Amino acid sequence: MKNQLETAFNLLSEKLQGWLNTFIEILPNLAIAITVLFASYFTAKYVNKLVIKLVSKKVEQKSITNIVARIATVIVVSTGIFVALGILNLSKTLTTLITGAGVIGLVVGLALQGTLSNTIAGIILSFRKKIQTGNWVETNGFSGEVMDINLKGFVIKEADNNLVIIPNKDILEKPLKNYSLTTRMRVMLECGVGYESDLDLVEALTKQTIANTFSQVKEANEVEFYYTEFGGSSINYLCRFWIDSENALERLKSKSKAIIEIKKAYDKENINIPFPIRTLQFDNKLSFENSNAHQEEFSKN
Repeated sequence: MKNQLETAFNLLSEKLQGWLNTFIEILPNLAIAITVLFASYFTAKYVNKLVIKLVSKKVEQKSITNIVARIATVIVVSTGIFVALGILNLSKTLTTLITGAGVIGLVVGLALQGTLSNTIAGIILSFRKKIQTGNWVETNGFSGEVMDINLKGFVIKEADNNLVIIPNKDILEKPLKNYSLTTRMRVMLECGVGYESDLDLVEALTKQTIANTFSQVKEANEVEFYYTEFGGSSINYLCRFWIDSENALERLKSKSKAIIEIKKAYDKENINIPFPIRTLQFDNKLSFENSNAHQEEFSKN
């Protein structure tokens, strides 16, 4: 029994002695690995501030700036960890971590495919100079002012003051019309006048009214005027002119103002803007005698 205890004690001592020798041997590498980890930590903090400073000059959205800074921080810290493990000769552990990270990344990517696509699309949109907050755009059936471009969605405020949140990937994949990229916009107005009207007078009066109403139109000849068809109750025309505007709301206001002034001008010159007229024709003749007889019977009853 005593010999067995001595044997076990000797084995334990040898084991501890081996561990101590191994620890002493790797102590320099351990010190270097710890130094690398601390260096990567402080470097990551510096990189985080530097990335925020640089990205904020190009991107107005804070959420985009923060996510880019965090990605840069994670890359720096991960690089430090991998270097530290390599210094400690933990190549198997390093290989296991890389394999595990790849599997986890694949699973997460498949599970969050839609979310990740919106996030990536948001990052891409934030770097596009032709799409900025405050622009008036039309896309995916909605039109309004761009309020925010974040990692979750594209926010538009319509003319009725309602907010519309559109997934970023839909903005990236579908056409987008940006009214704010140009400083001029064409207003198109359709109307009709009665068949008895003097067409030359209507054209001249309409052009001059538009020129007098809008300061952007220097003279009447700048207004485009075309008769388009002989309508059911009127001769219809198309009038087009340019205004200084960067959003669709100004175009609607200008069109409304043009309609008001044209109506006033037509009223002064007694130019008729007819409403649609329908003629009802009855092929069968009504018998007044029969109808009177029915009315007399109804009155007796």
